[in-house]
Amino acid sequence: MSGHSKWKTIARKKEKTDAQRAKVFTKMSREISVAVREGGPDPNSNSRLKDVIAKAKAGNVPSDNIKRLIERAAGSGAGDNYETIQYEGYGPGGVAVIVETMTDNRNRTASEMRHYFDKNGGNMGATGCVSWSFDSKGVIVIEREGRDEDETMLEVLDAGASDFAEEDEVFEVYTAPEDFSAVCEALEKKGYAFLSAQVEMVPQNTVALQGEEQPKLMQRLLDMLEDNDDVQDVWHNWDEN
Repeated sequence: MSGHSKWKTIARKKEKTDAQRAKVFTKMSREISVAVREGGPDPNSNSRLKDVIAKAKAGNVPSDNIKRLIERAAGSGAGDNYETIQYEGYGPGGVAVIVETMTDNRNRTASEMRHYFDKNGGNMGATGCVSWSFDSKGVIVIEREGRDEDETMLEVLDAGASDFAEEDEVFEVYTAPEDFSAVCEALEKKGYAFLSAQVEMVPQNTVALQGEEQPKLMQRLLDMLEDNDDVQDVWHNWDEN
């Protein structure tokens, strides 16, 4: 995982304005609605909803809000008009990028995604053009301050995690996708709070960008993608170190 700085991504998102944080809440609302539509409102029998709840909690969405969103989705059929579409392509310097969207207008979203790639020195490709170089993993990020590394590693592995790493100011915990919810629950019971928790596409290798222009373009591409209301998540293999 060296080079793929999860902490840098979290720190960058922490700097978002209140208006941008409101966008995050809207995106989580959409994701919960679609999960409820597909598997029902009970997270014990709906693994996708369970994973989304863990992601929402780590994103500082209050539990009461999550409960209301689930109840509203179950009662109103919210999310019926949305479909999940994944776009893939290359950013500047050949950085592999995966964009996960939820949209009620696939033509609009596809046009916007293509525009973002083209405007920032990249190009959108066919489905599967880069996803082969990523692995699906549960990723849980824990603030490092005040925690002993060896003790934390033992506790997370005991909870069922498959791997553990320390980076800058955080500990990163990796799980198999099917173990993600169980590991989250086990760590919550031990008193852990998460800076981030979700099933992600983790790159098998990373790409370093050269000079000043390529990193600027790549950062602008990420900002434009993440600010789009239809975009739920963006995964890439840019070595930001």
